[in-house]
Amino acid sequence: MLKHFGPAFRMTLFLTILTGLIYPVVITGICQVLFKDKADGSLILRDGRVIGSQLIGQSFTRARYFQPRPSAAGNDGYDATASQGSNVGPTSLKLFERVKTAAEQFRKENPQFRGAIPADALAASGSGLDPEISMANAEAQSARVAAARRIAVDQVRALVTRNIEKRRFGFLGEPRVNVLELNLALDRQWPVR
Repeated sequence: MLKHFGPAFRMTLFLTILTGLIYPVVITGICQVLFKDKADGSLILRDGRVIGSQLIGQSFTRARYFQPRPSAAGNDGYDATASQGSNVGPTSLKLFERVKTAAEQFRKENPQFRGAIPADALAASGSGLDPEISMANAEAQSARVAAARRIAVDQVRALVTRNIEKRRFGFLGEPRVNVLELNLALDRQWPVR
């Protein structure tokens, strides 16, 4: 038995060094050279300060901003250290109450919108940190944002159109807009004093 212990120990040590140290260092180095922005988290800077990431949703509550989809990450939502789905099923009373509350809140905040509320305005994503909303969700919020900024709704719609992220590789996913980037574009185009 002892004659097997030596080779097993050496193999474990070798694989630990290879997969635990060498491989991560090499991959990190390659990514820092080839994809620096992405490797650093796709951070968004304003005035030299990090204000968010293209990859992680954050809460916006003011009427003059587009609001992200609900979050189940953490106690108050949008907690990147607690990224997770809610794990409640379609027959869950907790999910029913959460969606009902979200629908009532959406109608209250967007009184001009009369259509069916987009699903991503009511339900959290799997991670709870989805940074994007659907085109239908952006359209549903456009009138509120335009009214809060005292501009024409067509101006807001045009800005949304300019910020559309198309399907990846032409066929993956749906057209969408990144909420943080859209809100930053709003502030650049029509700053609020």
